[in-house]
Amino acid sequence: MSAIKFELLNTDEKSRARRGKLHTPHGLVETPVFMPVGTAATVKSVKPEDVAQAGATIMLSNTYHLYLRPGHEVVKEAGGIHKFMNWTGAVLTDSGGFQVFSLAGLRKITEEGAKFRSHIDGSSHMLSPEKSIEIQNALGADIIMAFDECTPYPANRQYVKSSLERTTRWLARCKEYHKDTETQALFGIMQGGMYKDLRYESAMGITEIDLPGYAIGGLSVGEPKEIMLEVIDYCVDYLPKEKPRYLMGVGSPDGLFEGVERGVDMFDCVLPTRNARHGTVMTSHGKLTIKNAQFERDFTPLDPECDCYTCKNYSRAYLRHLFKANEMLFSTLLTTHNIHFLSSVMSNIRESIENNKFMEYKKEFYDKYGKF
Repeated sequence: MSAIKFELLNTDEKSRARRGKLHTPHGLVETPVFMPVGTAATVKSVKPEDVAQAGATIMLSNTYHLYLRPGHEVVKEAGGIHKFMNWTGAVLTDSGGFQVFSLAGLRKITEEGAKFRSHIDGSSHMLSPEKSIEIQNALGADIIMAFDECTPYPANRQYVKSSLERTTRWLARCKEYHKDTETQALFGIMQGGMYKDLRYESAMGITEIDLPGYAIGGLSVGEPKEIMLEVIDYCVDYLPKEKPRYLMGVGSPDGLFEGVERGVDMFDCVLPTRNARHGTVMTSHGKLTIKNAQFERDFTPLDPECDCYTCKNYSRAYLRHLFKANEMLFSTLLTTHNIHFLSSVMSNIRESIENNKFMEYKKEFYDKYGKF
């Protein structure tokens, strides 16, 4: 019996956009959905209650970071990740593969797994498929990801082929090690770089291993946007229609619309939280950089069309003041807004798919938002 159940409710008449419901051990997740990233069991600068109030029902945390600090045994002893961070919604944990990939000179990949040095203290570790699943089992997330090798961009064909084949072998080891399928759903990850035939080969390999869901990995790693969209376009068709499709690491407004249009159900990205900490917010009429001098005496909300806590209570002038004064409240208020903004966009997207008006809503949003 699977820990999750996915219901496909409607497919838009003019696109491949899908409306669904993802039932998890920690509640219902309406899809398509954007997942805020709480890398170290926290969405930076905001309380879990704020994340929920902003509209999020599922959060992403990271195996690599929680393994190194505080340690998965500590989280397990605390009662699992939900109790540890006081989050009542669903949790998806990334396997650590992308973080190991990003360590570059500090890691070595073999058939066994990835040897790496901690970015915290330089200590040596081995993260194998089995170890990644062991950690994620201890963390207790609702959805766990298979350990994969995320190939860089650009990468030569032979390397990408060898890498995806290893990722498929690693997936088989992950499934073999993962026993508690009733409380945790294991997703496989498609790789294959920017090569269409290799993406197909990867998809056939991972879907041969029957799992509750599948992800498209290895994108948003520096490739041009038009290449990313082209790859998503055909990757989605290689995955089962009846199971959730997850596009990893994409969360810009246009990335969400383009992914949804092609049939993606789940997204995650650090963009809204990272941008907020650097003073950039998303509004109905495009991006806004609050540190700019033009907002010094602007006493209007960040976004007059937004009903988030920040927009209902604070002005652009006040938020700019917080930024210039280096006050911590600044990050909290802007992060709250950005998460709420993307959650609202996804809610509107879901409604538009239900009414077979996704393409109309996309055009309306793009016309107002302007340049991405």
